[in-house]
Amino acid sequence: MCYNISFMEKKAENLAARYKGVFQESSFQIELPLNLSLLYFVSGFSHPQLPIIKHDGLFLFEWGLIPFWIKDMHAANAIRTKTLNAVGETIFEKPSFRKSIVSQRCLLGVNGFYEWREYKKIKYPYLIQTKSHSIFSLGCIYESWVDMDTGEIKNTFSILTTAANPLMEKIHNQKKRMPLIIAASDESKWIDPKLSKEKIEEIIKPYDESDMKAQTISMNSNNVRFDRNTPEIITPVNYDELPNIN
Repeated sequence: MCYNISFMEKKAENLAARYKGVFQESSFQIELPLNLSLLYFVSGFSHPQLPIIKHDGLFLFEWGLIPFWIKDMHAANAIRTKTLNAVGETIFEKPSFRKSIVSQRCLLGVNGFYEWREYKKIKYPYLIQTKSHSIFSLGCIYESWVDMDTGEIKNTFSILTTAANPLMEKIHNQKKRMPLIIAASDESKWIDPKLSKEKIEEIIKPYDESDMKAQTISMNSNNVRFDRNTPEIITPVNYDELPNIN
């Protein structure tokens, strides 16, 4: 699963430069503040606003997808803690996601994500990143939901997950899942609204472990009462008792 990520790009212009090549048209919108929030550690359960990359630009959307058919805000708040992730293998079947996956796909640029490895009943936290890109892409879907009582529009997204690759099987060794990482060569395809179902399904697969790296970090990341949004949280910490994953 993927409920915690790291996003440490402060300048919107730098993020736009990173993703400029994915847009098929020369003109695209950037609806972001000039300065973005540094998020060393952020939980999806706080429903943060994060920059997503659609086919037509970069926008701030909230994490936790609200399906278009939800009737009111009470129901919206109830469902969005359950839609932080969308299981890739069944996404075309689930009522909450099957509309969005067809033509409303986006990317979430991150610097890393967090997962926990259980060893002798202790959960050890890891920061996981890619070797090839400091900012890499998680495959997402999005939706714009209208509150019929107030007219307010909520723009939201969900991160897809897949079966774990061999590296992630060792780290996320209980549920053996991982977020869908989109290879740079597939980024423009993923956000193309006209991409066929067959091509979409081809992209929904575990990422190549040879381009991934993982490092254990502070046990403070296990503590929800601790302010985890600090540089300290991404500092490597080694545990002598923990066997190497390689």
